[in-house]
Amino acid sequence: MTDFLDATRAAYDVVAVSYEELLRDDLAANAPDRAVLGLFAECATGRVADVGCGPGRITAHLASLGVDAFGVDLSPGMVEVARARHPHLRFEVGSMTSPDLPDESLGGLVAWYSLIHVPPELHPEVLAGFFRVLEPGGHLLLAFQVGDERRDLTEGYGHRIDLTAYRLPPERIAAHLVDAGFEPRTTVVRAPEPREKTAQAYLIARKPG
Repeated sequence: MTDFLDATRAAYDVVAVSYEELLRDDLAANAPDRAVLGLFAECATGRVADVGCGPGRITAHLASLGVDAFGVDLSPGMVEVARARHPHLRFEVGSMTSPDLPDESLGGLVAWYSLIHVPPELHPEVLAGFFRVLEPGGHLLLAFQVGDERRDLTEGYGHRIDLTAYRLPPERIAAHLVDAGFEPRTTVVRAPEPREKTAQAYLIARKPG
């Protein structure tokens, strides 16, 4: 089951520079994303990990809101771009399937359109890992495209790639969160913007404490 990690890492290494250039100013034009991130920033305390951080734009936005945020990404190429773009922030290579973090060491964790590359059968295991590293009272934010299908991508950001992404049903992810021990706090599903093909979902959950 590690093949998907190798494929995801390779794809994002290839597109890292183009991805950052394309999405660099995306948050400035996306009020719903900023609103959800602002709500999460109000809830989170302590250190916050942006897992699957890509080029660091979400990490940097959270830091601008006063959050003690750092980024983790599977792709060394993405981490290199993130460090160059945001040299004042910390970024490291790592995998959400086995977070190299102590138990109860985080006040918050964000998986912003990154859980979508993990096969759905592994979601309970990944969410259990998120639960482990969050301190009691810590908050989790997930963002993903709504649906229930696998998409095998061969092109992206101007490059040939081999990447799998999953559209996910919010109710199933919410049920997995409950099974992992979380308390779902906020669920937002918004209509797609013109450049998007499906609705977008944001889930905020809390570790009891």
